[in-house]
Amino acid sequence: MVKSGVVYYGEEKIHYEVVHKAVKDQYKNDTLITGKSKPSKPSKSRKIVIKVHPDQRVVATAPIDATDAIIHDAMMKRARWIWQSLQDFAKQQDHVLPKRYVSGETQFYLGRRYVLKVLINVENNKVINSLVKLSRGKLNVEFSQSDAELEAEERANKVKSLIDQWYQDKAKNLFHARLKAMLTKASWVEEIPSFRLLAMKKQWGSCSTKGNLILNPHLVKAPKECIDYVILHELCHIAEHNHSEHFWRLLTQVMPNWKEVKARLDGMAELYLNE
Repeated sequence: MVKSGVVYYGEEKIHYEVVHKAVKDQYKNDTLITGKSKPSKPSKSRKIVIKVHPDQRVVATAPIDATDAIIHDAMMKRARWIWQSLQDFAKQQDHVLPKRYVSGETQFYLGRRYVLKVLINVENNKVINSLVKLSRGKLNVEFSQSDAELEAEERANKVKSLIDQWYQDKAKNLFHARLKAMLTKASWVEEIPSFRLLAMKKQWGSCSTKGNLILNPHLVKAPKECIDYVILHELCHIAEHNHSEHFWRLLTQVMPNWKEVKARLDGMAELYLNE
């Protein structure tokens, strides 16, 4: 007999399956991931085994007489571990699999993960512009009913186009605001420099000899501190056009922890740039 349930970790909703069967020698509230477990001593109490699969299914195996409340309590106690395991598997998939732009995939915004959800608005047959929005841990892409008949490849292309434009719009407004904020640190820059957005595979930004900036819209997927680091890096190039010793001293002056922030951004670059 297989049932299902839901548990929350903060605002994150975790679905799980429940398998009831008579199992001997289970461990109480044991957890298992890719063949590894945290063993505990056998107990005569309710014995629940929680497993997170690489395909991100969460399965709780429980004795036949275990109640829903007991199972839910076991899930709650392991909620943080389950959530972290799901994040780890999602990260592995993001590294390996190219984006297909279908429901269930991971998207990023300001350092947070969001689950993509493609919706069909049966009440709206018109094509409208405001089709992408964040809502409770999800990035919703809404189609009109007429788009429901699109072939899978056409739909994926349309979803990608809508998401790309959404990122562009968010990046344009946010980068302008962060540039303005960073001018308080970059005293050598008198006014907000002009910038344009350009999606790049290996660079977050660049600065011309005239002081004009190019910023990668994918950067909007990173935490604000990482965005500020890239902006300050480029603003330092207005004063020093190469990576001289003076440049690095200047960057350290305006952002003492830039090395840690850069490492954080570099560590997620493959995910943020994955299209």
